[in-house]
Order: sequence, then C-alpha cells, then structure tokens
Amino acid sequence: MSDQDDQLLIAQVKKGDKKAFDKIVIKYQQRVTQLVARYVRDASEVQDVAQEVFIKTYKALPNFRGESAFYTWIYRIAVNTAKNYLVSKARRSSNYEVDVNDAENFEDAFKLKEGDTPEHLLLSEEIRETIQQAIEHLPDELKSAIRYRELDGMSYEEIANKMNCPVGTVRSRIFRAREAVDKILKPLLD
Repeated sequence: MSDQDDQLLIAQVKKGDKKAFDKIVIKYQQRVTQLVARYVRDASEVQDVAQEVFIKTYKALPNFRGESAFYTWIYRIAVNTAKNYLVSKARRSSNYEVDVNDAENFEDAFKLKEGDTPEHLLLSEEIRETIQQAIEHLPDELKSAIRYRELDGMSYEEIANKMNCPVGTVRSRIFRAREAVDKILKPLLD
C-alpha cells in the first residue's frame, strides 16, 4: 500500500468507514508494535501501548491534514504514547489492583489494597495535594500546558493549537512544569 492508498483509507475513515481503519491498523500494526517495543521493555505492556497508539490515532484522524506522510504522523503518536507510558509508570508510587467487579468504585479502590497502612495512605494523599498546589503556583502558560497534557490527555500538537504557540514551546513548558513539580515533590519522596 502506498501513501496514496493511505490517503484514500483516511478519507474513508473520516466519512465513518471503520473497516478502512481496520486496514490501516493491519498495515501499520507490526511497525508500531516494534517501535513501541524500543521504549517499553515489558513485553506484556507493549501490545497495550500499541493499542493505545491506534486509539489515539483514530481519535486524532480528523485532524490529520496530510502535510506529512501518514507513517510519519503515526510514528510521532507512537513515540509520544510510549514516552508518556514510561513517565506515567515511573511516577506511579504503587501498583494498585482493582477487581473488575468494583470498577465503579475505582477512585476508592486503592484504599482497599492489602498492606496499605494509614501512613502510606496519608503520604499518598499528601503527594496528591502537593502536586495540585505545585501546579496551582506555576505561571499560567506552564500550568495550562501541564493540565492539557496530564489531565486532558491532549497531544503536543493539540496543545500547541489551543495555546497558539509552536510545538517546541509546548514541550519546553511541559518539561519546565514537570521539573518544578518534581523539585517540590522530591523532599516528600526521599
């Protein structure tokens, strides 16, 4: 399949043809999985992250303008998704398990894990509050960028459009915001 074939499939997906997107997934699945595997070392997680890449691609497809090759675009989504997964994994202080039957109580499920002590729960709450306060005290452009990224799950490109600035500026703002939050969190985590 050529780039012209991709453009045809993309046009069909934009018109609501889900089978056309299936063809895109089949075409790029192996390449995306291999790319994700360069970043995510846990083989059991690679497939999940690759699936997330295709979910994000499907949601963002209406915004694809065709200014670059489709693979270049999906490559960027895959790299960003893999990196975000690694950041998310590194920031998780604990791995909480939730019973599928308790999904509606997910917010409180972390409190039910065996071995959690009142001290651990208090520290988790303190970390959450510290992060929120740290974000609140950031300059507006950093605060907006980190919220769009971490809370709204927006891509760098979407944030750049929303904030009316280059993608590089968005990356810089998010980096500086994360750095500021990490600096404030460091004493709690040591």
